[in-house]
Amino acid sequence: QVQLVESGGGLVQPGGSLRLSCAASGFTLDHYSIGWFRQAPGKEREGVSCISSSGGSTDYADSVKGRFAISRDNAKNTVYLQMNSLSPEDTAIYYCAAHSGSCLDGIHYWGQGTQVTVSS
Repeated sequence: QVQLVESGGGLVQPGGSLRLSCAASGFTLDHYSIGWFRQAPGKEREGVSCISSSGGSTDYADSVKGRFAISRDNAKNTVYLQMNSLSPEDTAIYYCAAHSGSCLDGIHYWGQGTQVTVSS
């Protein structure tokens, strides 16, 4: 069964850090660019970050630049999102997705999401 499974979400205080993982099963990630998206209550889903299939190219939304870092370990079939200096505005459900080509191409697979809550 083809799946993307996110993990690592939870409750964290403002200023804290979390590392999200996106693990693939049923297919290998190394052929895909992988993006992280988030959706806050009452808001549309937005792109947060993306990494090319080789890992040689990354992109970030302006709102997370300098605080978040995306990486991948193709040997482990996993992509990570390190999130630092978290603020309440980062509270959302975070999804990973496999793009059909580059980070500008459509989504082939979505994960089910993991909740991140930033609150004191």
